Amino acid sequence: MPAALAVVYGLYAGFLHRGDGPTDWGDVLFGLVCALVFGALCFVLARAQGSLPRETRGLAYGALGGIGVGFLYSASGGTLLACAVLGLLVGAAVFCAAFYVFYTHE
Repeated sequence: MPAALAVVYGLYAGFLHRGDGPTDWGDVLFGLVCALVFGALCFVLARAQGSLPRETRGLAYGALGGIGVGFLYSASGGTLLACAVLGLLVGAAVFCAAFYVFYTHE
């Protein structure tokens, strides 16, 4: 699952970095680096989630989701305040959903 998320995240990051012009090697490299970093973070979180309590696990997933979406929004040209607000909103929503899933399945 982390590999699939990384591929989708990298492709979308490269697409947003491209803008209106043609795709060049800089866009491909940007998408590849984003995919590697996001995939590594997803992999580390998936490996460590068993040792975390459900509240901390929910916060970790919320932080990963919020930071990921905020970064993608900044790659599309959003302002710093808009990126931070969107990241916080998405992070809070992911935290609530993850905590609910973890709470009801334990």
